[in-house]
Amino acid sequence: MRALNWNGSEFSLDPAYPTPAADDLSSLIRVRLAGICSTDLQILRGYMGFRGVLGHEMVGEVVEGPRELVGKRVVSEINFACGRCESCGIGLGRHCPRRRVMGILGAGGSFAEYVAAPTENLHLVPDGLSDEEAVFTEPLAAAFEILEQVELNFSDEVLVLGDGKLGLLCAQALRLTGARVSAVGKHEKKLAILKKLGIRALPLSDWKPHPCDVVVEATGSTSGLKIAIDAVRPRGTLVLKSTLAHDHSLSLAPVVINEITVVGSRCGPFPPALEALANKSISVTPLIEKVYPLNEGVEAVADAGRSGALKVLLRP
Repeated sequence: MRALNWNGSEFSLDPAYPTPAADDLSSLIRVRLAGICSTDLQILRGYMGFRGVLGHEMVGEVVEGPRELVGKRVVSEINFACGRCESCGIGLGRHCPRRRVMGILGAGGSFAEYVAAPTENLHLVPDGLSDEEAVFTEPLAAAFEILEQVELNFSDEVLVLGDGKLGLLCAQALRLTGARVSAVGKHEKKLAILKKLGIRALPLSDWKPHPCDVVVEATGSTSGLKIAIDAVRPRGTLVLKSTLAHDHSLSLAPVVINEITVVGSRCGPFPPALEALANKSISVTPLIEKVYPLNEGVEAVADAGRSGALKVLLRP
């Protein structure tokens, strides 16, 4: 099969990469559409030390697997748990110490014609949902994870720092709670997407900092993390979404002094994300900037790495 392969020093299209195989516990999926994520870009800079086919945001069609799934469109949760350890036994498969992660850790990804995934990880895509919407399920689930971790009230003032794809999804998901949500970023084009949806969005240069009950840090930068810490009110909550691949130094004294609750937030539940996409309470297609064929995948990844880029997709 054709696949975009990273060998640690070169990222290129391999026209004859081995096709993954299905087995009793996994299904083979023909990828219909894949999304390029900031994590993919960080892997190319050394994050996680991954080698192989990148990509974890996808929608595809089952070609080998249980009879009831063959021919159906699916999305896949990306953490492949062992199912036998203590973490798995208490329902924390996403934190299984022996887990593999699609396109990130020990498992091939979706920047290819085919990808294999545990059948138990698959979720059917509702008929009324387009591929262009369904491909956002995984990052939108990461946004909904915040609501699994933090209880928001109507009176809460919530700030989302960062206007990247995840930041835009987080602002929309948090707005569904009725909390007072604002977003701050550096790109007018991106902030305009939220403004059209009725969400308060400000450029960083116009933002006047004031203490917020909950701050979601989704900037992907050390400077953004410092701003986020400073923006949390005493005994407020800081939700960290960025995974910074490089070393950095930052004073955590304000976290102690202001008794801030820090919540690391990663992957999330697929069912509420699919439901929100199906009932159109979350708008994702305005986030799509360009769709590339797989043969132009190297160019697509470079394009996705541009400052200010919106979502870039691959269609094998």
